[in-house]
Amino acid sequence: MATNDATLRRIYRTPFASVYPLYVTKVEKRGRTTAELHQVITWLTGFTETELAKHLVAETPFEDFFDDARVNPHASLITGVICGVRVEDIEEPVMQKVRYLDKLVDELARGKSIDRILRS
Repeated sequence: MATNDATLRRIYRTPFASVYPLYVTKVEKRGRTTAELHQVITWLTGFTETELAKHLVAETPFEDFFDDARVNPHASLITGVICGVRVEDIEEPVMQKVRYLDKLVDELARGKSIDRILRS
């Protein structure tokens, strides 16, 4: 699945910190915790809590956020549809990582167990 360049640039420049509160609201509305959200984010990115906090304070754009990440080698096991697109079919690597994160947050909000979300 190809995404046009203007959309990619817009998403890549979006600060992770601007989307993070939406993730928090989504999971808390469904009875999950911020700690569980952080567990999901740190599993995918390899960031420590301290590193994650620094990216939030620095308002790191998504592109730099994922450039700095040590993406979990099991991330390729994340499959399914997000925003009408299969995450495994996304060709652009950074966009795929963004959608991986979206998919994990959706799974958390839907009540899936942490063990299953983290592909353990």
